Amino acid sequence: MEIRPIAHIRTPFPTKFGIPRQSGLVSGAEAVVVMEADYRIREAFRGLEAFSHLWLLWAFSETETAQWSPTVRPPRLGGNSRMGVFATRSPFRPNALGLSSVALERVEWESPQGPLLHVRGADLMDGTPIYDIKPYLPFTDSHPEASAGFAAAQFSRALEVEIPERWLRQIPERHRRTVAELLAQDPRPSYHQDGERVYGFPYAGMEIRFRVENQKAVVVEVLENKM
Repeated sequence: MEIRPIAHIRTPFPTKFGIPRQSGLVSGAEAVVVMEADYRIREAFRGLEAFSHLWLLWAFSETETAQWSPTVRPPRLGGNSRMGVFATRSPFRPNALGLSSVALERVEWESPQGPLLHVRGADLMDGTPIYDIKPYLPFTDSHPEASAGFAAAQFSRALEVEIPERWLRQIPERHRRTVAELLAQDPRPSYHQDGERVYGFPYAGMEIRFRVENQKAVVVEVLENKM
């Protein structure tokens, strides 16, 4: 079966570093799904605005040429423990496909690019190709009693976040909560524990630089990013 992208997503994440590790972890992360020319047909979206959430089927476009392995080293396990690829959400898979659940904010019907889907909570890099869009159904897709395996403990931790006033003023108000949520999830590889090391990630035209010590992420600089 041959598949081709039906859309691409526009997000504030120009690189992989700093992107939420899973969809929904950073609820304020805004994105827009832009359809390819062949699919800019209003009738194809009829009824979609009645749903609060969507599934996006997409491609790990930055790793599609990488060879897959039956076992991988999940970053959240420190990069030292191996797990079966099908027990992880690693991008290094037989088919480099990803699946994300996002909140549908609204459908923009009138635009030069056809219907646009404004969503929140996406964990995709800017320009990622989308292969399909499906409505999320809470009565079949939600399983509160489900077990999260080895991942459960890793996602229960969150960093305290401190953004000094001088740097907070450099962040537009509409992005402040999202930047704090991105930092709280600890964008660093788990095997990096150097409290003196300064990390940085691009977001919405900014370069957010921070340091982590004693489970606290402290912003040390906010620069303009021209990527």
